[in-house]
Amino acid sequence: MDKKILVTGGAGYIGSHAVKVFLEKGYSVVVFDNLSRGYREAVKTLERYGDVILEEGDLRDREQVQALFRKHEIDSVLHFAALCSVDESMRDPAQYFENNVLGTLHLLEAMRVFQVRDIIFSSTCAVYGEAEYLPVDEKHKTEPENPYGESKLMAERTIQWYAKLFGFRYVIFRYFNVCGASSDGEIGDSKKPSLLLVQNVVRGAMGIEPFRLTCQKVDTPDGTPIRDYVDVEDLAEAHLLGYKYINEDKKSIILNLGNGKGWSVKEILSAVENVFRVQIPISEGERRNGEYSKVYADTSKVRSVLSWTGKRTINESVDSLKRWYQKNPSGYEE
Repeated sequence: MDKKILVTGGAGYIGSHAVKVFLEKGYSVVVFDNLSRGYREAVKTLERYGDVILEEGDLRDREQVQALFRKHEIDSVLHFAALCSVDESMRDPAQYFENNVLGTLHLLEAMRVFQVRDIIFSSTCAVYGEAEYLPVDEKHKTEPENPYGESKLMAERTIQWYAKLFGFRYVIFRYFNVCGASSDGEIGDSKKPSLLLVQNVVRGAMGIEPFRLTCQKVDTPDGTPIRDYVDVEDLAEAHLLGYKYINEDKKSIILNLGNGKGWSVKEILSAVENVFRVQIPISEGERRNGEYSKVYADTSKVRSVLSWTGKRTINESVDSLKRWYQKNPSGYEE
């Protein structure tokens, strides 16, 4: 039996782009997803790129996870499955700790039992909390300011303990803000509205959905939060490099994935308006909780270790989103 790459959350926005990259390189992939926030149609679309199987299930169900590993001979794991809304985590922290932490534990236990030792984990810059200095490197303190960030940090630490105790090897990627869609316009962010700024601004520029300003006023030059934006295809390509890095018997490592530049919300609005040559009508939405004022990445470590850098500009990310939403204004058909 050929060994497969297991991608948890592979029917979701970021996970599906990583699946596409691995399929295009000839790997066989098993997607494990409960489809609560992922899409069956995404996996159907991915079938045109290579050998992919969807196994519907939930990481919170220990027996389902064990059964998955019994059914498939797994080579390595890419772990994307998680809830990822800062605001939602402030309102309902219990589901974040259950899903993001307990789900990770069940996955690691199945890996231990079935002797799968390599994991690439999708973490977040939210583990850092409010930046004490900029750009933020991987040595920055980790003091999350919301349950989402805390749940990811707890998952990171659980993975690190399994590495110490059972010989696991890991690459932990701490993402900054993600944007864009596949260059061919075939897969993208299907949430309505998206949790991500650039997607929602593009939808506003295209008249698909009104753009609502939901950020708190913060202490930045224009009063809106400053974030680092990284294209989803660049992000996906980093996971292939991380997989190859682990397979060369390299040591476990934590790496930032960002572009090393901060954009405020208003600067993103202006950039999208310039691409579309429109003025986007803005309405006030319910303000999000748990946000901090500014963060952007020091990417020197990932450049050195993986020779990775974000290649795609904000304008290129906006163009890819335009292609995605032109084909799929309401997301996947389901």
